[in-house]
Amino acid sequence: MLEKVSHNFEKTVIVGIITQLQNEEKLNEYLDELEFLTFTAGGEVVKRFFQKMDKPNPKTFVGTGKLEEINHYIKENEVTTVIFDDELSPAQQKNITRELDCKVLDRTNLILDIFAQRAETSYARTQVELAQCQYLLPRLTGMWTHLERQRGGIGMRGPGETEIETDRRIVRDRIALLKEKIKTIDKQMAVQRSNRGAMVRVALVGYTNVGKSTLMNAVGKSDVFVENKLFATLDTTVRKVVIKNLPFLLSDTVGFIRKLPTQLVESFKSTLDEVREADLLLHVVDISHPDFEDHIESVNSILQDIKSADKPTIMVFNKIDAYKHLILSDEITQEKTTKHYTLEDWKNTWMSKVGANHALFISATNKENFEEFREKVYEAVREIHITRFPYNKFLYPDYKDAAED
Repeated sequence: MLEKVSHNFEKTVIVGIITQLQNEEKLNEYLDELEFLTFTAGGEVVKRFFQKMDKPNPKTFVGTGKLEEINHYIKENEVTTVIFDDELSPAQQKNITRELDCKVLDRTNLILDIFAQRAETSYARTQVELAQCQYLLPRLTGMWTHLERQRGGIGMRGPGETEIETDRRIVRDRIALLKEKIKTIDKQMAVQRSNRGAMVRVALVGYTNVGKSTLMNAVGKSDVFVENKLFATLDTTVRKVVIKNLPFLLSDTVGFIRKLPTQLVESFKSTLDEVREADLLLHVVDISHPDFEDHIESVNSILQDIKSADKPTIMVFNKIDAYKHLILSDEITQEKTTKHYTLEDWKNTWMSKVGANHALFISATNKENFEEFREKVYEAVREIHITRFPYNKFLYPDYKDAAED
């Protein structure tokens, strides 16, 4: 594995820790995700390092012995980048960079970099730049380590500090400018949303890479970029969809992720407004992912944060084709665990409590169970529409009967 690194990818190692709050199994889940994030950003992970600790070392995140081990490995194997699974403090990042003498990133920095690569529109680029500036501001001192060689003496007192303060002022001014720009665009987007009239709004939400854009293309007959990478879609796409002569607006939003940087939640406020203002949420889940229950919890937590957790929601368990293939190819074990559940087994667990009318199992790629999906969405949208337009007999002759029922 280590010898087959593509020349187009940066050789990377990733680092995490096992603590009282994060056991080895959970760490491996996070490192799997971090590896996928690294691949999405253009890197290839050649080795993982982890250490068992009560809490992160405040100076170097991992212990000095582990840091020496990492340093030895990256020098021997010409590794250019080291990525830590948690957000590093400015002091930790500075100290680690000094010790390893290579590019040191944390999970937040990596996600911001992916967002910067994926941002297509001016608005998305502005949002990402704001998040990057907010992340960068407290870390500017680490960018002036070359000045530490100037150890004082006549004419050598404090030039670095002056340069840092100048840079801080530039970044602060840039943040203020970007915030004003985003405010202006937010107002424009709010006007656009209000101009859509009283049509029912449906928003696709879910963890990143669960197939929201594929589903959007299948339902809305749109052409949204789809790729098997994290955060393939950043910009919100809104399409008018018609099912059985019932029109509604369907929006595809940015995917969520565990440990989502707070800077991104703030800067992508307007994108999340599509979720806040939606009448119905379609919570899309990749059931073929081994950690899909954790993903559901992460998405629900963010929905709670943006005060959208109580909205009418249909759970859409996607990629059942991949899940069935996974079950068939998996070895049969004597002890049956959730990793060997069939779809029917899952339906008889907590999923049954979601309600027969609010949980669907589909494949957006193969359009499996797609008619059932369209029917359920139609019923949910129609119910909201009837409440909003109880006397619209012109469009829907059976409205009165439905309302009376």
